[in-house]
Amino acid sequence: MTQNPATENPNAEPSVDESATQSPEEIIQANFAKIEAERDDLKDKLLRTLADMENLRRRTEREISDAKAYAVTSFARDLLGSADNLRRAIESLPETARATEEPALKALIEGVDLTERDLLKTLERHGVRKIDPQGEKFDPNMHQAMFEAPDPEIGKGLVSKVVQSGYKIGERVLRPALVGISAGAPKPQATEGEDSASTPH
Repeated sequence: MTQNPATENPNAEPSVDESATQSPEEIIQANFAKIEAERDDLKDKLLRTLADMENLRRRTEREISDAKAYAVTSFARDLLGSADNLRRAIESLPETARATEEPALKALIEGVDLTERDLLKTLERHGVRKIDPQGEKFDPNMHQAMFEAPDPEIGKGLVSKVVQSGYKIGERVLRPALVGISAGAPKPQATEGEDSASTPH
């Protein structure tokens, strides 16, 4: 007669269901802790999503604002040549021409002046402003130095001459102003008497 092998280890401890050993209060507390952890995780994800959406909104608003402010940049830059030519025409007129009583010439001069003013006003309406830094401190972000020369009337490092006006659009430089920079007052030269007095005999 064959015997069936034992299917259970008589020395093994019986498995215990942990939930069966917990009191109802412990089970409730464990579930509550699990729910709190899930809530905190969802809250953190929600706050991160809200922060990302707020950053996206601000970035979009900034891009839209920049697009409106700088949409005419290329067109405005092309107009600067016309503004320069009008200014050169005005500056090339001698004072005798401005004082003329000849109607045709007087009307032409007034027409050029009016055209330049109207062009600058049109550019300003679109956020383009003229940079005229005469006497201001040299700013490499706004000005381009063409030369440096002594100037007794203007302090060192200040703009002594504007060779060509610059322009800004919004807060950006559309074209830097071409300027000359003062090197300060020229050094005094020794007179002939001072030279002879300082020369040892």
